[in-house]
Amino acid sequence: MAKPRVLFLCTANSCRSQMAEGFLRHLAGDRFEAASAGAQATQVNPDAIRVMKEVGIDISGHRSKDVSEFQGQRFTYVVRVCDRAKETCPIFLGAFRYFDWGLDDPAAAEGTEAEQLAVFRRVRDETEARVREFIAKES
Repeated sequence: MAKPRVLFLCTANSCRSQMAEGFLRHLAGDRFEAASAGAQATQVNPDAIRVMKEVGIDISGHRSKDVSEFQGQRFTYVVRVCDRAKETCPIFLGAFRYFDWGLDDPAAAEGTEAEQLAVFRRVRDETEARVREFIAKES
């Protein structure tokens, strides 16, 4: 039987959706197929890579993908990790369920480097909690 497919969406596919994909692959990659994309492809944020490495997950090999790469594909779950994704990303017909997590954008954090990293860590930890909850409910 095929694994349920999960697509994480955000605007730039640089932080939140990349972290969510990384967590799902790490925590339940044997049970789900994970992917991520954005309304526009940019690049994976170096601070997202950094804070994920702090918890033992390497997303440095990820690349930012435009949602159009997945047009016409079927996903069991579509998770919009930011509010803007609901407005800017297409609907994936046939998705079993949609989730809206509304996570803050750590790339928008201001202040010193330490203050910005603190925001990345907070969003990382919130993302991990959401992914763990998703796995518990949908496995």
